Amino acid sequence: MLKEKINQDYMKAFRAKDTIKKNLLSVIKGGIQLGEKNLMVENMPDDKVLEILNQAAKSSRETISKLGDGELRDFAKIELEIIESYLPEQMLESEIREKIESLIADGASNVAEIMRAFATLPADRKRVAQIYQYLK
Repeated sequence: MLKEKINQDYMKAFRAKDTIKKNLLSVIKGGIQLGEKNLMVENMPDDKVLEILNQAAKSSRETISKLGDGELRDFAKIELEIIESYLPEQMLESEIREKIESLIADGASNVAEIMRAFATLPADRKRVAQIYQYLK
């Protein structure tokens, strides 16, 4: 389970005194614990853990885009790399394009239908929407 991997990596970072990774994983673990409390479950399923990780990655990307060059931006990039190491590999732009073209050929006529088709796929939703707008 993804939650267990995060817990193990947290302990490794703690022992190695890797404060960046330890602090980041601590925040993610807190999000998981809060989610478990809200869902009233003991072990959060991987798909829900991925939602937390995706939200953290989105937040890091926004931070990186807002910051100029410097130490804080580098720090945010390191955090993003750590988060992305837990996420499934994202679809390539060419794969997204092929999938959208296939959906359009099969009758998908609006962005909502396209986005529903990508709901369970490892693709950046913003990029999917951009490619769809370009293709339509």
